[in-house]
Amino acid sequence: MPDSEQSSDKKNVKADAIIQLIVFRLGDEEYGLRIEQVKEVTITPEVARMPKTPPFIKGIANLRGDIIAIVDLEERFGLRPAGQELPATSYTLAIEAKDYTIGIVVREVPQPLSIPVSIIEKAPDFIQDININDKYIEGIAKVNGRIIIVLDMLKLLTPSEIMQLQSS
Repeated sequence: MPDSEQSSDKKNVKADAIIQLIVFRLGDEEYGLRIEQVKEVTITPEVARMPKTPPFIKGIANLRGDIIAIVDLEERFGLRPAGQELPATSYTLAIEAKDYTIGIVVREVPQPLSIPVSIIEKAPDFIQDININDKYIEGIAKVNGRIIIVLDMLKLLTPSEIMQLQSS
């Protein structure tokens, strides 16, 4: 009897929609983005600082002819251990929204991961950033003992931050 229950469970999982995430570390935690939000992953190009931008915007960089803002989510989320800077070689995920393209800088090579959409649990309201109106945490996925916080990058920046990026 247990064997037939297991096989029916497997059929239910196969019927579930599968999404692909790009998984990366910020601080000690794992985060994921839906792969369709990531235009490309590359070694971080040279970054030029910009005046009058928030500290988590590291500056701008030339990515294949496009000038994009480079965002440090560890700094944005307050996840960087004290006194620790980004390594000499870091990686940038180019995120393309309708009105802008930004680069998210991460320490390690991001990894792809396929998961059933049903394992992404809605994030409790209390863990959302109270300073941001839109909810940029899509949910939390538990995968083989790992906890992956799934972000919606298109909701991460506030409208005023987007305006700053567009004017620079």
